[in-house]
Amino acid sequence: MSVSSFPASQPSLSQSPSLSLSPSSPASSPSHALSSARRAAVVTALRAAGCVFAEDEAELILSTARTPAEVSAMVERRAGGLPLEHVVGWAEFRGLRIAVDPGVFVPRRRTEFLVARAAALAGREAVVVDLCCGSGALGAALAAGLDRVELHAADIDPAAVRCARRNVRAAGGEVYEGDLYDPLPGALRGRVDVLLANVPYVPTGEVGLLPAEARVHEARVALDGGSDGLDVLRRVTAGAPRWLAPGGHLLFETSEGQVPAAVDAVEQAGLTARVVEDEELYATVVIGTRSAGAPGDTPD
Repeated sequence: MSVSSFPASQPSLSQSPSLSLSPSSPASSPSHALSSARRAAVVTALRAAGCVFAEDEAELILSTARTPAEVSAMVERRAGGLPLEHVVGWAEFRGLRIAVDPGVFVPRRRTEFLVARAAALAGREAVVVDLCCGSGALGAALAAGLDRVELHAADIDPAAVRCARRNVRAAGGEVYEGDLYDPLPGALRGRVDVLLANVPYVPTGEVGLLPAEARVHEARVALDGGSDGLDVLRRVTAGAPRWLAPGGHLLFETSEGQVPAAVDAVEQAGLTARVVEDEELYATVVIGTRSAGAPGDTPD
C-alpha cells in the first residue's frame, strides 16, 4: 500500500480550508484597518512557518478565536506543526462542524464518500454502528441525513471516546469505550442496518512515512493496521455477521492495492462484497452485505 493512498494524505482543513467564514467588518470602519493588520500579521507568521494555504488558515483562525490572545496561541500552535483542525478544535465534514480534540484522528474529506454510500443504503431510518469512530464524524454525519436513527459508536482510544461523545450525543447517539464490538450492547446483535468501520489500514512499516501531521499528532492506534494494514479489518469482518441485521451492510475504506485481500476478508465472513470508488476523492470503499435470508451467527 502506498502512503499516498492513506487518508492522512487526503487534504484536510490545513491543506484546503473550505469552511464558512464570518463576514468582515465594513471597509470604512476603524476596526477594519485593525482587522486587516491583524490578518496580515497572522498570514505572515503562518507563511513563514511553511503553511501553503496561509491566507485561508488565517481566516479560519481569526473566525474561531475569541480574543487576540487566542489568535496568538493558535498561530503559535499551528506554526509548531499542530494540524489546523486540532488548533481550531473542529473540522468540517459533510456540512457539519465536528469537534476534534488534540490527538484525535481528523476526519478526511475522502471519507465523505463512504458516508454518502452508507446513506444511500440506509433509506430514511436505520440502526447504525460506527466502529473505530474517532471523533464520531461518520456516525454523526450519517445520522444527520436520516429521519430516524438509533446510533451507537465505539473506539478503543479514551481521548477519541471523550471527543466522540460531544459529536455523537448531539445526534442522539451513544459512545462506548473498548475494543471493536466488545463494549457494544448485546441487544444490538442481529439488528444493525449500517455498520461503519473506518479502520486503520496503514501497514506498520509505512506509518513512519506518513505526513508529520498524522504521524506525530494523531493516535498510533488510529493509523497502524498491522503488518499488511488489514489486521483490524479482518477482525471487523469476522465479527460483522453477528451484529448485522438480515440485509445489513458493512462499509469500510481501504487502499486500491488492498482491495483483493479486503474483499477476501469480507467473503470469508460470509458476506457479499462489492467495491465502489470515487476518483475525484481518491476514495475506495468496500461494502459487505449480509444476505436477507441468512441466519445470524450464534454469539459467543
